[in-house]
Amino acid sequence: MKKTVIIGASHNPSRYSFMAAQMLQQYGHPFVPVSNKSGDVLGQTILDIQTQPAIPDVNTVTLYLGPQHQPAWYDYILSLKPKRIIFNPGTENDEFERLARQQGIEPIEACTLVMLRTGQY
Repeated sequence: MKKTVIIGASHNPSRYSFMAAQMLQQYGHPFVPVSNKSGDVLGQTILDIQTQPAIPDVNTVTLYLGPQHQPAWYDYILSLKPKRIIFNPGTENDEFERLARQQGIEPIEACTLVMLRTGQY
């Protein structure tokens, strides 16, 4: 299964990042919630992005952080060495996608929820 880091995780059930956590769990993919907000998601403590927590064996980063807030976290997200970064609707960012490609990381402009539902994850 594909360990996924959710950047911009939320404990609010109406947020897409929370729905992604639910669906990742439902499909058997381990996830790590990371955000500048505290709380927990489905029993997992949200890690504070400010501390840039080390997370080993990351397959996928799924972004729920607007492009205006991403530059501060480029280096951290790239340091996780994911195989891919999913830029969910509203998070698309040409500059960050180019940086990811330069590091051998595949940027994907897609919706994590749709990818999971359609077997493309």
